[in-house]
Amino acid sequence: MNGIMNRRSVAVATLCSIFLFSCGQKQPPPPPAIPVNLYTVTAQPVVYYDRYTATTVALSQVNLLPEVQGYITGIFFTEGTSVKKGQKLYEIDRRIYQANYNTAAANLKVAEGNLKQAQQDADRYEYLYNNKAVAKQLYDHAMITLENSRNASKSAQEALKNANTNLTYSVISAPFDGTVGFSQVKLGDLMTVGQTVLATISSDNPMGVDFLINEKQLPAFDNLEKTRHAPIDSLFTLILPSSAMYAYTGTIAVIDRAVNPQTGSIRIRLHFPNPKSELRAGMSCVVRVHNQDPAPQLLIPNRAVVEEMGEYFVYVARDSAPGGTGDTTRQHAPGGQRGGTFAYQKKVFLGATLGPNVIVRNGIAGGDRIVSDGVQSLHNGSSIAPAADRSAARAEADGGAGQNIPQGRR
Repeated sequence: MNGIMNRRSVAVATLCSIFLFSCGQKQPPPPPAIPVNLYTVTAQPVVYYDRYTATTVALSQVNLLPEVQGYITGIFFTEGTSVKKGQKLYEIDRRIYQANYNTAAANLKVAEGNLKQAQQDADRYEYLYNNKAVAKQLYDHAMITLENSRNASKSAQEALKNANTNLTYSVISAPFDGTVGFSQVKLGDLMTVGQTVLATISSDNPMGVDFLINEKQLPAFDNLEKTRHAPIDSLFTLILPSSAMYAYTGTIAVIDRAVNPQTGSIRIRLHFPNPKSELRAGMSCVVRVHNQDPAPQLLIPNRAVVEEMGEYFVYVARDSAPGGTGDTTRQHAPGGQRGGTFAYQKKVFLGATLGPNVIVRNGIAGGDRIVSDGVQSLHNGSSIAPAADRSAARAEADGGAGQNIPQGRR
């Protein structure tokens, strides 16, 4: 009997202990508000540039090819230097072409002599025939000889022109002002007509700069092309591969005839002065197009933007959990919290970057308060303590918990 009583006493004591222990537990305090800085979004006029990846192109560029066969006997330029139109660059062995020219010139003189003799005979026979002093057959033969002599003279003239052309082609000259590249042949190399590339020459002043735009931007560039005779100062500027700004401004020259149906893009060509040959064909650079939109833009700090899988978001501050069908935030505050200030993630569409700031095209409106510092510690619906409320929020969180919260947990 005593054993039973003892077991009952132990059970009662155990239940009392569990009850007292459960009553002594407190509910865990809510997570403290995260200290942040807020930025109020306002629309303001800004000056900025749209940037496009571009490539420099020569407005004229040709491969020099021989038009007569022979061996290279002379090279008269320094590779990679500027040349003038008509400047002598190469010479092909001219001896055979000079000999052919001399022969053609001599044949022309013979043909002209025969023509002169045939003309005199024809005049004489014509006089005699008119006076019935010679047979008609002799007169006809004289007329035929005269015509043959005329044709022979014309043939000799054409042969001389052809010989002169070949002799001229034995010297290769620059077709226009520009820069000549490396010579692809050396002295003594045999040239094949129309196949052997001697060198490449390209024009360099002005220089073309090509870039692609989206077809949606085409109307704006059409307007710029129409007003190119009254250019806007610094409308088109160029950033060199060294990140330096090019000293000269450009003008719009050509808009391609058609949009690429696969990419929805179209090519634009600008002309830039290049008096110092700083631009070389094939350079990668960046074209800056001065934006002409006078409307105020929404400008926010770059550090306020969060990227997730190629999309961009900002945290908008709300004084309570949002509601209503028009709200575009991703979810309500966790745990049904209604008091305080909370950060909600909203998707935005960005425009040009201006130093430490970026233009927002869509997603937020003027007057919205966004988190500008401390976004790394936030998640959607986080409780936040803006700079003005930070001290009070921290004191309340510490006092409610009844204990010191480690710095790393805040």
